[in-house]
Amino acid sequence: MKQSHLTLQTTFINASMSSNTKKNTKRNVLLGLVAVAAIALFFGWKPLKAIYFSGVPGNIDPTFVQIPTGSNFEQVVSILRQNGLISDEAGFRWLAGQMHYKRDSMRAGRFEIQPGWSNRDLITHLRAGKQAPVKVVLTNERLPEEIAGKVARFIEADSLSLLRVLQDANYLASLGYTPETVVTAIIPNTYEMYWTTDARTFLKRMIKEHDAFWDKNDRRAKARQLGLTEAQVYTLASIVERETNHNPEKPTIAGVYLNRLRIDMKLQADPTCVFATRDFVTRRVTEYHTSFNSPYNTYVYKGLPPGPISMAGIPSLDAVLNPDKHNYLYFCAKPDDSGTHAFAETFQGHLVNANRFQQWLRTKGL
Repeated sequence: MKQSHLTLQTTFINASMSSNTKKNTKRNVLLGLVAVAAIALFFGWKPLKAIYFSGVPGNIDPTFVQIPTGSNFEQVVSILRQNGLISDEAGFRWLAGQMHYKRDSMRAGRFEIQPGWSNRDLITHLRAGKQAPVKVVLTNERLPEEIAGKVARFIEADSLSLLRVLQDANYLASLGYTPETVVTAIIPNTYEMYWTTDARTFLKRMIKEHDAFWDKNDRRAKARQLGLTEAQVYTLASIVERETNHNPEKPTIAGVYLNRLRIDMKLQADPTCVFATRDFVTRRVTEYHTSFNSPYNTYVYKGLPPGPISMAGIPSLDAVLNPDKHNYLYFCAKPDDSGTHAFAETFQGHLVNANRFQQWLRTKGL
């Protein structure tokens, strides 16, 4: 009996030791797994964070960033940092290397950036080079330097490079223009183009839009019927543009000037002598303006000036191409605040209108 009791006791002890051993083994395995996971997390968190958990802050509005042509990686990082578009610069730099975005010459352009993008999203977008276009708004600038300055507000090309192209006689000749006529290539409108557009690409785009304009509504045929080239139509339209802002009377004014051209009469257009003198702030045309010796001064020289005196809007261009048929040779401002004009067929009738206007000015103390 004693021996049997001792055997049972030994068996119980051995079983208990075996159970403890298994528990210790499981605990050790679990601790090992935790340690491995901790090590993996320690070494894997940085790339994980860089790829998925950091990037563009989510508390900003969608924004645009411009990366100039020829920028290197450091300059791109600086641009993104200054615009508050990267929350983890170290992570961005590491991932940029992994994704082969880091280059000596980076993709240039204007890019739309969305809030909450991860570094991976941001780099993928910039690397693809999908630009957000800009809207280039052209209205009625007078001089090439004004046009260059206006366009430079919208695209990467600066005003100096644009002006050089607009004044490069040899290059313009290759396109069928001169420094005097190049403005006729520019039809005022709003155009979509990429921010990275350079000066020559801009001008070629304008010529393409010019050709598309003239291809519509029988405009080329109408110019031929008037005995004018497209550049001459534009030049006359630029005078109409500066004579009135009232579109409904533009065809009538165009008709006056076409009548004068038809009988070989001087155009005597006030805006041309203002352009000749570059006295754009004057409120009154005086003898100084009308006698100023310039081929642009239609008080001094017959016919059209060598080129336009400003950009001409589409209403002015179409007014010249579709002029009112009448016998008017003269017009002057009406004696009111309408900004419109009184027309006359004879010089005597014109003097009556002019005297009424002068009397009206005197009653206003002008």
